[in-house]
Parts: sequence; structure tokens; C-alpha cells
Amino acid sequence: MSDTDSSSIGAPAALPHDRQPAIRVLAMPADTNAAGDIFGGWLMSQVDIAGSIAAYQHARGRIVTVAVNSFQFIKPVFVGDLVSCYSHVVSVGHSSMVVEVEAYAQRERGHLETELVAQARLTYVAIDADRRPRQVDPLGEPD
Repeated sequence: MSDTDSSSIGAPAALPHDRQPAIRVLAMPADTNAAGDIFGGWLMSQVDIAGSIAAYQHARGRIVTVAVNSFQFIKPVFVGDLVSCYSHVVSVGHSSMVVEVEAYAQRERGHLETELVAQARLTYVAIDADRRPRQVDPLGEPD
């Protein structure tokens, strides 16, 4: 992924100071798997929501998820973690957009230390009222 090299994966991380999170959500007991950790599908859902926010803003309208190009679970998420997902569009085609998402867990909400828990790349397509692909602005155009 763009902001994190492989040598720092799993190390404590600071939240990106130059960007706002797309979403922040508290991991709850209802989101756990049989082992008591937060279910990976729950985290994937949060990442998709965060990615869709960046895609929707760039497309200025309705979008659909068409692919999860990559998804890396780096560390588990636990009940009580505050998960912050940061997303940004990294490339644009005629109607499609690739979005990178980083998810961080703040283990103790009284402290600023966080851990990178997941990274993903997803592809979204802008659609019109008839659910057909529609053109989006190139990357770098004002959002």
C-alpha cells in the first residue's frame, strides 16, 4: 500500500495526520467470531464502506463495488477497539475507480497509539439512474 512499507507492518502506527478518517466505528461483542475476535467479514464490510465513501465523493454520485483487488489482515481487531478507516482514490478509468483503504485500531481509547490492522484495494464503478456505468472525472480533477 502507499503509506506503509512492509517493514513497518504490525508495528505501532500513528493515525494519518494529513487526512480525515472516512469512518470510525467501535468493535462490539456482536461482531465476534467463535474465537472471540472480531469477525474478518465485519472488518471487510467496514473497509468497503470507507472505500465507497471516497469513490462516491469522486464520482459525485452512485457507485457499486465490483472487486476487492487485495485485502490484507495484518492484526486482529478486538472487542472495544476503535477502528478508523482511511480511504483515497488512487486511480481512475472511464467509469471505474481504485480506492486504497487502511484500517487502524486504537486499543485503548485514552491513548493515541494505534495499530494498522488491515489494508485493502477495492474497485468501484460509477453508475447512472439505470444502473449502467457512467463516466467519472480523471484523478486530480476537483472533487
